[in-house]
Amino acid sequence: MPDFVRVQVLGTNYEITDRYGQLEPQGFGASGVICSAHDSISKDQVVLKKIAKPFDNVAILKRTFREVHLLNGLRHENLINMRDIFISPSEDIYLVTEAMMTDLYQVIRSKPLESQFVQFFTYQILRGLKYIHSAGIIHRDLKPQNLLINDNCDLKICDFGLARQQDHQMTGYVVTRYYRAPEVMLTWQHYSYAVDIWSAGCILAEMLRGTPLFPGKDHIDQFKIITHILGNPPAELVDRVYSRNTLKFLESLPPREPRPLSSFFVGVEQEAVDIIEKMLQLDPDNRITAESGLAHPYMENFHEPEDEPVADRQIDMSYDDAELPADEWKKKMYQEVLDFHEGACTNVVETIEK
Repeated sequence: MPDFVRVQVLGTNYEITDRYGQLEPQGFGASGVICSAHDSISKDQVVLKKIAKPFDNVAILKRTFREVHLLNGLRHENLINMRDIFISPSEDIYLVTEAMMTDLYQVIRSKPLESQFVQFFTYQILRGLKYIHSAGIIHRDLKPQNLLINDNCDLKICDFGLARQQDHQMTGYVVTRYYRAPEVMLTWQHYSYAVDIWSAGCILAEMLRGTPLFPGKDHIDQFKIITHILGNPPAELVDRVYSRNTLKFLESLPPREPRPLSSFFVGVEQEAVDIIEKMLQLDPDNRITAESGLAHPYMENFHEPEDEPVADRQIDMSYDDAELPADEWKKKMYQEVLDFHEGACTNVVETIEK
């Protein structure tokens, strides 16, 4: 059994294994302070994320389980890597991930990005999405804050707490507003990987402009701004809307023709504008995929088909529909932690044998 030590950081009590020390606050998450720490075994800097008292709230526990389950099953260079997970004697959950220097939100706001960096970050986003989508998963919350970057400009997608399987019945309130696809705002109950592609297109546009392309004040204003630039949604898209209130809203919109996207990107190469147009199609069926985006001329300097892997299996998310009592979710969470450590031990043995 590991030994636990208590440390207080900015008023937050950490009860962690003695493997970790030198805790420093890095920021605030929904669950409290996020800290960097030194891993005495690997000698690396890592990040500690505390989820306080998750077993007291089924919604928090379910979201935490979902994130841990996905981090356990998804392994890719452009996804954040979970290094460790443990449950403290006080039954708080701690996720330990690799340390990254900053996130894309901070990078965009620090200074204008040179073209090659915009291309490289976009390439890595699409490379990560190709892998995630091949595992049958939609991220659903892609935004600059969830794209972590290190000092080598390596980019990693994080925060899988809202991720779902393709074809799962879903709610409309996912994805931070500026990056929310039209079909989400139109209250579709089933949507596809294309919602992540829309978000990626919005992020690419923001990297080139320095500001969001669709800065809506609320979801209604957001949709109006989208139509002001891209025109009214096509009839085949409206035909898939089942909410009467949403249909009334669409009927109330003044007729608008799409405006040339190039007018919003002064001095930007045509290939960049072209891929944005393909990512920001109002109809998700017409949107480019992550795989085809990687093969677009804009990605020519980085595209290597043999180094853009897909998942070796689909991730099982069948539990997501389960209405389980709290004690059953608790058992599942403990089992997920055990599975992680069993897998970690197997990897160590395989490395030694090699």
